[in-house]
Amino acid sequence: MNDRRKVLELFEQQKEYTDKRISEGIEKYRKGNAEIIVTDKNGKAVPEVKIKAVQKTHEFRFGANLFMLDELETDDKNEKYKKYFADVFNMATLPFYWNTLEPERNKPRYDKDSPKVYRRPAPDLCVEFCEKNGIEPREHALAYDAFFPKWLYNASVEEVKQEYERHCAEISERYADKIPTIEVTNEMQWERGKTAFYDEPNFVEWCFKTAEKYFPNNQLVINEITRLSWLDCCRATDKYYAYIEANMLKGARIDAIGMQYHLFNKREMEYEWTRLTLNPENLYRHMDMYSNFGKPLQITEVTVPAFSWQKEDEEIQAEIIEKLYSIWFSHPNVEQIIYWNLVDGYAHLWDPDPEKIKASQGDMSIGENYYYGGLLRFDLSPKPAYNTVKNLIQNVWHTEEGAVTDENGICSFRGFYGEYELEFEVNGKTMKKTVLLSSKSDNKIKVVL
Repeated sequence: MNDRRKVLELFEQQKEYTDKRISEGIEKYRKGNAEIIVTDKNGKAVPEVKIKAVQKTHEFRFGANLFMLDELETDDKNEKYKKYFADVFNMATLPFYWNTLEPERNKPRYDKDSPKVYRRPAPDLCVEFCEKNGIEPREHALAYDAFFPKWLYNASVEEVKQEYERHCAEISERYADKIPTIEVTNEMQWERGKTAFYDEPNFVEWCFKTAEKYFPNNQLVINEITRLSWLDCCRATDKYYAYIEANMLKGARIDAIGMQYHLFNKREMEYEWTRLTLNPENLYRHMDMYSNFGKPLQITEVTVPAFSWQKEDEEIQAEIIEKLYSIWFSHPNVEQIIYWNLVDGYAHLWDPDPEKIKASQGDMSIGENYYYGGLLRFDLSPKPAYNTVKNLIQNVWHTEEGAVTDENGICSFRGFYGEYELEFEVNGKTMKKTVLLSSKSDNKIKVVL
């Protein structure tokens, strides 16, 4: 047994405030009223029609990165990975890191049969999986200086701009109609860049204006690290807030704001380092502040470590995730929550050698937060955290309602936004219809029997 439960003390101290914001926020912002109007072919109202509404999908996006698609060491593990991913998520983050997407100049790895790179499955393979399973792909990231290709390191600013524009054009031609969300810039906090262009004062502005040219109909997203997203002073002078505002004022079309949430703290520092990240009031304050831009917020990269496979540690991980997801889901401006690594033990950025990883299972010395930060264990068995996320999405935040039309052929129900299957029963006959309950429409659904 351990004393880790202490890290949850702020949730208990702020319980009344948090419970109120969660319950009121979810009811107000994640649910809507549907009015169903049933007529016959002549436009005459049909009364006493029994209707059953069953939610099939969520409008809200829940996802994870898809970096281990067909990357695991056995066919059995790969099939389990795909099954567990598709069973829960309706969004996937795809790796578009330029250094591994185009390790050699003019030799990109888009095709399914491209040479393999660890944790970087080819985009075509990922898109195919998403399309097969009704999952929306999300691009990450066009301009991420830490992962620019080595062949650009010593290039001039103009050459980097020229190559970046070509890069955008290629991705646009191939994926603009398949991937709605385009993450344009990621992690601008590095002191020095790999390329000279990173140090230019108009880096972010130029990247967004160039992306807008090639992705005019896509959502363009900015993304930043946990420290800048949640741990600053929560003022308009905060670094991330200020540089979003500055670039928007210069004309950058930033459509959504990405906020990472990685708990990359060591076990012995967990309590000290999570006084703000596991603080509901602090989380709400930051989301409220960034909502001043009038743009949707996306929780883009979530890591909550269990630190071991011990029962209590895994249960605490699941409890933290349940509380965080409920807070984020309740906020009116949040539209996506993306967990980062689905499986324990594979995200070894400092030594990405699959054979060493396979041989190291159970060795906490290789990095507690990376090793135990997944929702599935190394053997692909579900942790309590996976079941918690699945239960929230498919049971707690799920609607099944029955109704009967009145003398005007009208009935209504209230449910979570998403796709529904409606089953109509009248005069001993049944029919089914798929409809959307959307936060973006009046949800007056007309049905002709």
